[in-house]
Amino acid sequence: MNAVHRTPLKQSTTINKMTGQQVLLKMENLQRTGSFKLRGALNKICSLSEEESSRGIVCASAGNHAQGVALAASKRGIRARIFMPERTPLAKVEATQTYGAEITLTGESYQEAFTAAQEDMLVTGSTFVHAFDDEKVIAGQGTIALEMMQQCQDLEAIVVPVGGGGLISGIALAVKAFNPTIKVIGVQAKGASATFNLFTGQNIGGLSRIHSIADGILVKKPGKLTYPIIEKWVDEMVTVNDEEIAFAIMFMLEREKTLVEGAGATAMASILCNKIGKREKKVGCVVSGGNVDISKLPLYKELSKQVKLIDQFG
Repeated sequence: MNAVHRTPLKQSTTINKMTGQQVLLKMENLQRTGSFKLRGALNKICSLSEEESSRGIVCASAGNHAQGVALAASKRGIRARIFMPERTPLAKVEATQTYGAEITLTGESYQEAFTAAQEDMLVTGSTFVHAFDDEKVIAGQGTIALEMMQQCQDLEAIVVPVGGGGLISGIALAVKAFNPTIKVIGVQAKGASATFNLFTGQNIGGLSRIHSIADGILVKKPGKLTYPIIEKWVDEMVTVNDEEIAFAIMFMLEREKTLVEGAGATAMASILCNKIGKREKKVGCVVSGGNVDISKLPLYKELSKQVKLIDQFG
């Protein structure tokens, strides 16, 4: 099934001058459905048996996994029912519906939608397609790293946004298998930093409340499958706040003429706001999605004004 784009790995002269590094942007915001999530969802759904497919699919998603599942399910003619948080951006809800999926909005975050989806699975017998805690999903996301290493054979680091950890797990496994010298750096939103907290020894449990403009990575606790991979193979974890994420969104829009959502901008925010250091000179950055709620752009513009970059790149 030929449904996934090989997305560009592009450079920006402006970013290179600002950072003193050669930054290569993996433009997964240009992927079908506007996000990397299609890769993992498609890999999982293509692996389902006829018996599993016949029971229909159920999943939980903050938005982008939903679109990936809905498109992949439509390709195979499988019925899909998707649970999403109540505050999921309307653009993501409507896009998911266009692929023919049935949508239920519930709860404040991914965690509540996940619980509702699992309850539905028990009642209906549907096949569950996890957003990140699944080997097939993780493997699908890892294809991003394979492409990046083919597109630039001397990368020194790859910077990756982190929610539940499926993306960075897949990338880390692929990178360390083929070139373990490449550093893998994860970036979380400060308002949803469960994996960062565990990775740095600050908190071994999940979070009771989460909040960030990066709605695609609002996850209250690390994945059971993904976290051990992160702990073993990821080199570093950092966080960025909403102001820094907003700055990255507006920078990409104004300077690069590219629309990037909050979750998709977190890795770029860590680079622009000098969170990851400069030892590695050739750095890949995963721009993971572009499904923005356009009505929020004025808010992002105001938040971005609070970021001062003077002397950061001297």
